[in-house]
Amino acid sequence: SSSQMSSVLLQLLFYINGIYLIFYCLATLALLLYKSQAFSYPEDLLSVDLTLFVVTAIAEVLRLCLGVRGNLTEEESLLGLSLVMTVGSTFLAVYFIVWQTYVLKTDIILNTVLLVLYGMESILKVSTIAAF
Repeated sequence: SSSQMSSVLLQLLFYINGIYLIFYCLATLALLLYKSQAFSYPEDLLSVDLTLFVVTAIAEVLRLCLGVRGNLTEEESLLGLSLVMTVGSTFLAVYFIVWQTYVLKTDIILNTVLLVLYGMESILKVSTIAAF
Protein backbone atom coordinates (compact mmCIF):
# COMPACT_ATOMS: atom_id res chain seq x y z
CA SER A 1 0.00 0.00 0.00
CA SER A 2 1.13 3.54 -0.78
CA SER A 3 1.48 6.01 2.03
CA GLN A 4 2.15 9.71 1.90
CA MET A 5 5.53 10.61 3.36
CA SER A 6 5.74 14.26 2.30
CA SER A 7 5.64 16.76 5.14
CA VAL A 8 2.64 19.05 5.43
CA LEU A 9 4.49 21.18 7.98
CA LEU A 10 7.45 21.56 5.62
CA GLN A 11 5.10 22.50 2.79
CA LEU A 12 3.51 25.15 5.02
CA LEU A 13 6.95 26.48 5.88
CA PHE A 14 7.84 26.68 2.18
CA TYR A 15 4.63 28.67 1.62
CA ILE A 16 5.42 31.06 4.49
CA ASN A 17 8.98 31.45 3.24
CA GLY A 18 7.68 32.22 -0.26
CA ILE A 19 5.45 34.99 1.08
CA TYR A 20 8.30 36.29 3.24
CA LEU A 21 10.64 36.22 0.22
CA ILE A 22 8.44 38.76 -1.58
CA PHE A 23 8.47 41.04 1.47
CA TYR A 24 12.20 40.47 2.02
CA CYS A 25 13.13 41.33 -1.58
CA LEU A 26 11.04 44.50 -1.62
CA ALA A 27 12.34 45.64 1.77
CA THR A 28 15.99 44.82 0.98
CA LEU A 29 15.80 46.58 -2.37
CA ALA A 30 14.22 49.63 -0.73
CA LEU A 31 16.96 49.61 1.92
CA LEU A 32 19.70 49.39 -0.70
CA LEU A 33 18.17 52.32 -2.57
CA TYR A 34 17.82 54.31 0.67
CA LYS A 35 21.41 53.60 1.72
CA SER A 36 22.73 54.55 -1.72
CA GLN A 37 21.02 57.96 -1.38
CA ALA A 38 21.48 58.64 2.35
CA PHE A 39 25.10 57.51 2.74
CA SER A 40 28.24 57.95 0.67
CA TYR A 41 28.09 54.46 -0.77
CA PRO A 42 31.25 53.58 -2.73
CA GLU A 43 30.16 52.72 -6.26
CA ASP A 44 32.05 49.43 -6.47
CA LEU A 45 30.63 48.25 -3.13
CA LEU A 46 27.09 49.21 -4.13
CA SER A 47 27.39 47.01 -7.20
CA VAL A 48 28.65 44.11 -5.03
CA ASP A 49 25.72 44.49 -2.62
CA LEU A 50 23.21 44.74 -5.48
CA THR A 51 24.71 41.73 -7.24
CA LEU A 52 24.57 39.63 -4.07
CA PHE A 53 20.97 40.76 -3.53
CA VAL A 54 20.03 39.55 -7.04
CA VAL A 55 21.91 36.27 -6.47
CA THR A 56 20.04 35.84 -3.16
CA ALA A 57 16.64 36.43 -4.78
CA ILE A 58 17.31 33.99 -7.63
CA ALA A 59 18.80 31.36 -5.32
CA GLU A 60 15.83 31.63 -2.96
CA VAL A 61 13.29 31.12 -5.72
CA LEU A 62 15.22 28.10 -7.03
CA ARG A 63 15.75 26.70 -3.51
CA LEU A 64 12.06 27.00 -2.66
CA CYS A 65 10.94 25.50 -5.99
CA LEU A 66 13.25 22.51 -5.55
CA GLY A 67 12.11 22.06 -1.96
CA VAL A 68 8.42 22.22 -2.78
CA ARG A 69 8.76 19.84 -5.72
CA GLY A 70 11.00 17.46 -3.76
CA ASN A 71 8.57 17.37 -0.86
CA LEU A 72 5.46 16.89 -2.98
CA THR A 73 6.99 14.24 -5.25
CA GLU A 74 8.85 12.63 -2.32
CA GLU A 75 12.17 12.86 -4.15
CA GLU A 76 15.16 12.82 -1.82
CA SER A 77 17.50 14.28 -4.43
CA LEU A 78 15.47 17.45 -4.98
CA LEU A 79 14.89 17.97 -1.28
CA GLY A 80 18.57 17.28 -0.63
CA LEU A 81 19.62 19.79 -3.28
CA SER A 82 17.34 22.34 -1.66
CA LEU A 83 19.01 21.56 1.67
CA VAL A 84 22.47 22.10 0.15
CA MET A 85 21.31 25.39 -1.36
CA THR A 86 20.12 26.44 2.09
CA VAL A 87 23.76 26.41 3.20
CA GLY A 88 24.67 28.88 0.45
CA SER A 89 21.63 31.01 1.22
CA THR A 90 22.67 31.06 4.87
CA PHE A 91 26.05 32.54 3.91
CA LEU A 92 24.31 35.20 1.82
CA ALA A 93 22.01 36.12 4.72
CA VAL A 94 25.00 36.35 7.04
CA TYR A 95 26.72 38.60 4.50
CA PHE A 96 23.80 41.03 4.69
CA ILE A 97 23.99 41.01 8.50
CA VAL A 98 27.76 41.20 8.97
CA TRP A 99 29.73 42.17 5.84
CA GLN A 100 27.39 44.42 3.88
CA THR A 101 28.78 47.94 3.40
CA TYR A 102 26.13 49.60 5.61
CA VAL A 103 24.15 47.40 8.00
CA LEU A 104 21.01 48.87 9.53
CA LYS A 105 18.90 47.33 12.29
CA THR A 106 16.28 46.59 9.65
CA ASP A 107 18.84 44.52 7.72
CA ILE A 108 19.61 42.55 10.86
CA ILE A 109 15.93 41.87 11.56
CA LEU A 110 15.08 40.91 7.95
CA ASN A 111 17.99 38.51 7.65
CA THR A 112 17.60 37.04 11.14
CA VAL A 113 14.02 36.07 10.30
CA LEU A 114 15.36 34.48 7.12
CA LEU A 115 17.96 32.53 9.12
CA VAL A 116 15.29 31.29 11.54
CA LEU A 117 13.19 30.09 8.59
CA TYR A 118 16.27 28.35 7.15
CA GLY A 119 16.88 26.60 10.46
CA MET A 120 13.31 25.34 10.79
CA GLU A 121 13.24 24.26 7.14
CA SER A 122 16.55 22.43 7.43
CA ILE A 123 15.39 20.42 10.43
CA LEU A 124 12.16 19.47 8.65
CA LYS A 125 14.00 18.68 5.40
CA VAL A 126 16.36 16.28 7.15
CA SER A 127 13.50 14.52 8.94
CA THR A 128 11.43 14.38 5.74
CA ILE A 129 14.36 12.95 3.75
CA ALA A 130 14.81 10.34 6.50
CA ALA A 131 11.13 9.42 6.16
CA PHE A 132 11.51 8.86 2.38
